[in-house]
Amino acid sequence: MSAQCARPRLVFLLNRAQRALQRWVETRPQAWDGASSAQAGLLFFLASRNQATVGEIATALAVAPAAVTNLSKRMEAALLVERVNDAHDGRLTRLQLTAAGAQASVQAGAVLKELNVRLADGFSAAELDTVARWLAHVAQLEASGEV
Repeated sequence: MSAQCARPRLVFLLNRAQRALQRWVETRPQAWDGASSAQAGLLFFLASRNQATVGEIATALAVAPAAVTNLSKRMEAALLVERVNDAHDGRLTRLQLTAAGAQASVQAGAVLKELNVRLADGFSAAELDTVARWLAHVAQLEASGEV
């Protein structure tokens, strides 16, 4: 058997891990306090920025602007975000968290902190740094058009 064949099947393992994480998230709907797990990324981004345009959010989350528009409409209906006019450019509309959205962000953050602790259990800081570096590498391959 060649050294190449002995390597872990990274794509398979990554897909399997992603599905396991998604199932974990989906089995805790109460943790998102009225927000879906898909909305958590937008909540976290707005919590860190206060206000952002759809384009800024799409870039940060690496999704199409149309996906952010659809997601934000559902979140607006759920009273998690609101649209506000840009203070400097009347042509722009920005999204910001409502009080309920800020609370949902805090609660979702606590749930994900618990998950991160469980994911890191049994691994050294150096091992976790390697995993984080590898995952960032995978994301960079996509950004550069290599995958």
